Amino acid sequence: MSTIFNLSGLPQQVRKVVEPYSKGMLKLHGDNLKAIIVYGSSTGEDFIPGKSNINLLLVFSELKLRHLKLSLKLVARGRKKGIIAPLFLTEKHIATSLDTFPIEFLEMKENHVTIYGQDILETLEIKNDNIRLQCEQQLKGKLIRLRQAYLEIGLRKKGVEALLIESLTSLIPIFRNMLRLKGWKVSQEKEEIINRIASEFSVDKDVFLSILKDKRGDEKIAGIDADKFLEKYLIAINRLAIAVDKLHNFCPEE
Repeated sequence: MSTIFNLSGLPQQVRKVVEPYSKGMLKLHGDNLKAIIVYGSSTGEDFIPGKSNINLLLVFSELKLRHLKLSLKLVARGRKKGIIAPLFLTEKHIATSLDTFPIEFLEMKENHVTIYGQDILETLEIKNDNIRLQCEQQLKGKLIRLRQAYLEIGLRKKGVEALLIESLTSLIPIFRNMLRLKGWKVSQEKEEIINRIASEFSVDKDVFLSILKDKRGDEKIAGIDADKFLEKYLIAINRLAIAVDKLHNFCPEE
């Protein structure tokens, strides 16, 4: 059985739990398990012990229900230590899903550490037009869900505040990839992403920054202010949805 490697590049807290977890997965699945990849904030400086999840991608030759069932107890133990249920995928599933989930795979490709097997993510080729289409789908879908959610929880002001925070968190990768389509070098720093997206697409950066600070605990959006922020937020998201539709021919494939 091959050994786990590249652990020294991970935060100590991540390394401590990922190594025995990965060895356990290898013991369960043997040669059927082709790669174990750590991705997201758990690969570096953005990792916050006790708060950040540890994200793993496990790549298999074949994947059936029995393989999932075999992993249940180990996954349950891992969740208690901050490892959320891993992505279980096959190489074929990845290869045939790049047009469907281009942003997710690109985000993993650009922020991952392979600790076992072949670095499958490094060789992925993701097309710009698929990125643009997913950005448009996500922004327009977010508008629909925000309006619907407000109708359900609008009488609870704290609910509106939580809605804003959750929404912005999920849109940061979309903002980052809109900037990519415009030719910008992409940052992982959220405030820089917001400042640049506001400048590039002429939207209100203050509403995004206020929500971000609220999430961090630096500020609070409360009471009637939540509705005011939501109104500005919806206007900004709508403007971005219109703008991304016009990026069809802006950035040629690399």
